[in-house]
Amino acid sequence: MERAKVRLYVDQPLGQGQTVPLDRDHANYLFNVMRMGVGDAVALFNGRDGEWRTEVVQANKRAGVLACQGLSAPQGEVPDLWLIFAPIKKARTDFIVEKAAEMGARRILPVLTEFTNSERVRVDRLQAHCVEAAEQCGGTYVPEVAEPVKLDALLADWDPARQLMFCDESLAGGSSALSGVVAGQPWAILIGPEGGFSEGERKRLRALPFAHPVSLGPRILRADTAAVAAMALWQDCLGDWS
Repeated sequence: MERAKVRLYVDQPLGQGQTVPLDRDHANYLFNVMRMGVGDAVALFNGRDGEWRTEVVQANKRAGVLACQGLSAPQGEVPDLWLIFAPIKKARTDFIVEKAAEMGARRILPVLTEFTNSERVRVDRLQAHCVEAAEQCGGTYVPEVAEPVKLDALLADWDPARQLMFCDESLAGGSSALSGVVAGQPWAILIGPEGGFSEGERKRLRALPFAHPVSLGPRILRADTAAVAAMALWQDCLGDWS
């Protein structure tokens, strides 16, 4: 079945013969912005039931109804990978979240470190960016964005079964290998703030048996660049690219 060109995320069940009522925002986008009408095809996904090809059966400026016709793509799985990062300026935080969604993170956690210089985080806005990224890149999974938490509290409640790739800017130019690790385990990637980790934070992280300090190359990267580089490194070593 040919996939529809317009994709939308909905928080409703999808299945053969299922009808999906549209909220005002979705109706406005489809019928006013995209100029679609009855009989046009729209792809829907909800993060659980795969992507479904649907047809517009009712359309007006403020509402509408779509009907599921058939499954166009199965539900995609993503690795059990968390991206943990210290919030930075708004646009660059948005970039980190969007790229994490595109590259296969299952969960995104803003963390407050000693040198974090932007503690105001709107989780609802970041979650919306994850949805938009999934809609645009063809994904069927939308990662959860968690509420911000202090690094100390996060580590105190950490499940040691989840391995932690700790991107240590003090190792710039050193080895980037994830040595002695096993594929298939739950993982997390930790990216520090613009000012880097404090010596106390770095010492604590290095003492953790599940933490793996790595370098991201010969240069110290901006936090948003580091997030993408770290996810690419992890995917190359342990992820689902192969």
